[in-house]
Amino acid sequence: MKHLKFVGMLLGGVAAAGLAGAAHASPQGVSKDEIVFGINTALSGPASPWGVGSVEGIRMRFDEINEAGGIHGRKLKLIAEDHQYQVPKAVQAANKLINRDKIFAMVGALGTPMNNAVMPKLFEKNLPNLFPYTAARSMVEPQHPLKFLALSTYYDQNRIGTKYAVETLGKKAICRMTQDSDFGQETVDATDAQLKAMGMTLVAETKHRPDETDFVASIAKLRGAGCDAVIMGTILKDTIIINATAKKMGWNVPFIGNIASYDQIIAAQKGGITEGYYAVTTFNIAYEDQVTDTAKVWFHRYKDKYGKAPGSAAQNGYITGDLVAIALQRAGRDITMEKFLDGITSIEAYSDIFNGPVRSFGPGKHKALEKSVVAQIQNGRWVPLTGAVQY
Repeated sequence: MKHLKFVGMLLGGVAAAGLAGAAHASPQGVSKDEIVFGINTALSGPASPWGVGSVEGIRMRFDEINEAGGIHGRKLKLIAEDHQYQVPKAVQAANKLINRDKIFAMVGALGTPMNNAVMPKLFEKNLPNLFPYTAARSMVEPQHPLKFLALSTYYDQNRIGTKYAVETLGKKAICRMTQDSDFGQETVDATDAQLKAMGMTLVAETKHRPDETDFVASIAKLRGAGCDAVIMGTILKDTIIINATAKKMGWNVPFIGNIASYDQIIAAQKGGITEGYYAVTTFNIAYEDQVTDTAKVWFHRYKDKYGKAPGSAAQNGYITGDLVAIALQRAGRDITMEKFLDGITSIEAYSDIFNGPVRSFGPGKHKALEKSVVAQIQNGRWVPLTGAVQY
């Protein structure tokens, strides 16, 4: 299937034969012995656990490939830039990766507003945005030949969480806490839609800055409104503080987030301050004493390389690197962007080494997952409570 027209690459008046020849020329970032990828992420700042982990995970897979001789004789190179979870820095970093480093594709870029700001710059150069570390609908909507998401969306996940609160937990007074951002709006839209579908309305809500640290007034507001479940549009630090504040205030109701708060950092908090927290996720956080032999070997290799156990970001990064590798393998030695994108859409029923949900792409299907899993923190670990479900 033809995914894109290589417009803007040729001067007007070029003959049709010249166009055909250009379409098969080596694309940017591809040389005789190397393919260059970029990742625009947070290597410092509040979201750095995700950024650092994802870079390490992708590099683990790329290193394995390179040690085995590469793909069709080419080694894979990953250039990481630090945007500190700030949009201006993300734009600056993207300009470097696109124009100076001449990347073949962006892979695993972190953050909803950062990706939204950068994607137009990529598309101007006919470069794809692959498997970003955000599950915002804008990563795949509207459909675009250069957008690919390896997850379900926050919208999907929060609709599932809202439905789970009502139908499984039996809750009737649904409320929400969200960041006042593009990311938080995904949760707003999802809860509104799911409650409407069930003939219900939201009881109360609060919004906060991404860097907010005092949630006493917010918890008091929701408690006073009689909320018996809270749907969350939060990430790492705010999720932890909100759970700790609620427990300190003696308020024990289900808090249900999405994949942005599905991380070992949250589950492993001391004193059980996040115990019982729910999140809806599209991959399975693996623990070394539970994984299969293949994943166990990978755990040991990761710890030998980085001196620590792999977190959720590293595991997800490894999956990202593997999906890229499959697409490159299928694209063949005479690689073009069309062949590479066809390689991605040919991936069906992909199973990762961590026993996560099965993923599939296809022509016109650039979101790998429609279903998600509800998980809960129990005894300091994430435990899946459901199979893969839809709202």
